Amino acid sequence: MKKSYLLGVAASALVAGQASADKITVAGPWLSPEAEIIEEIFDVFEERTGHEVSYVGSDSFEQQIVVDAEAGSAPNLAVFPQPGLAADMAARGFLTPLKPQVTEWVKENYAAGQSWVDLGSYKDPAGNMNHYGMFFRVDLKSLVWYVPENFEDAGYEIPTTMEELKALTDQIVADGETPWCIGLGSGAATGWPATDWVEDLLLRTQPPAVYDEWVSNARSFDDPAIVAAIEEFGYFARNDDYVAGGAGAVATTDFRDSPKGLFDTPAQCYMHRQASFIPAFFPEGTEVGLDADFFYFPSYADKDLGNPVLGAGTLFAMTNESEAAHELVAFLQDPIAHEIWMSKGGFLTPHKGVDAAKFADDTGRGMNEILLGATTFRFDGSDLMPGGVGAGSFWTGMVDYTGGKDAAEVAKGIQDSWDALK
Repeated sequence: MKKSYLLGVAASALVAGQASADKITVAGPWLSPEAEIIEEIFDVFEERTGHEVSYVGSDSFEQQIVVDAEAGSAPNLAVFPQPGLAADMAARGFLTPLKPQVTEWVKENYAAGQSWVDLGSYKDPAGNMNHYGMFFRVDLKSLVWYVPENFEDAGYEIPTTMEELKALTDQIVADGETPWCIGLGSGAATGWPATDWVEDLLLRTQPPAVYDEWVSNARSFDDPAIVAAIEEFGYFARNDDYVAGGAGAVATTDFRDSPKGLFDTPAQCYMHRQASFIPAFFPEGTEVGLDADFFYFPSYADKDLGNPVLGAGTLFAMTNESEAAHELVAFLQDPIAHEIWMSKGGFLTPHKGVDAAKFADDTGRGMNEILLGATTFRFDGSDLMPGGVGAGSFWTGMVDYTGGKDAAEVAKGIQDSWDALK
């Protein structure tokens, strides 16, 4: 028990007012060291309420939670790594809606709050939409990485709009250099980095409703708006002057190797668009904030679509209702539940009430500022699509597109694969 996290909390806040303590079971995908961190957070809840929380993590959580629910032995709460499975379980009647005050709290206290309510809302067996999931711990994808020293030496400024980003891209070419490193290689998963590009660009060229329709296939893959977003990706990836190694190298360059061109002497590229995890593949000893840094993958000034952010995240949902489990969900609204993990690193949150000083480093703090600046948040679209599409034809289609195939033809092929699943 980390008593230090309770300092300054009013004594009345430590008393739940319950006549008796209850045991709450929680299952999720977090293993060590994440499991130890969430247990430390639960320690604070236990101290405040007298309830006991038992967490079990599993690397086969997605399969086990379905088995447990079908057997009638589900835990009180489950931590879902993506909304798709939670939506499936809600449709089968295995989830209990969160209390209305949770929904209102999320709207008011999370940046882009309605987005988080939408992502956690699914249809029940009768087809009625309910709010089932509260997001906790978020990943950020809408980032561009660069080497500050290279920008400084060349006199380049950080672009704040997509128009400025494209102008910078052209300026770097005019200066005889290469603006981008892009790699789609990932073994059997080759092509997935391009899906993130397309998703980010769709959010920057169309309203969020178009994105939602596309992800659910209410709007077909070969719709002109989707084809245009693919072609926007092509603006960056299919121009030999814009990409290290030329456009032909995009599909064959491993995504783990592609950012290394930022650090070559002389630099092979100046920018690399990739999610918050990519520093794990930077050269050993690279210090983020000094040797490398990031900026928000910007929106178009002339589109008036705000500041959309693409990412992923985990959500808590009720799989075996109890009043104590509802209390635990309410506790997750407390900034302290977020700040404990913030202080350990590897944690971002849309909670507007947290103390940014609690972040472990400036990197996390800076990424969270981007998250809090979002007007719209959307989950990685390919992860929400059927596996044969989001982790199949979408990946291979993007490889074909970067290889020179027409965007409309690629999009039709992906839609055909989706239709074949029906």
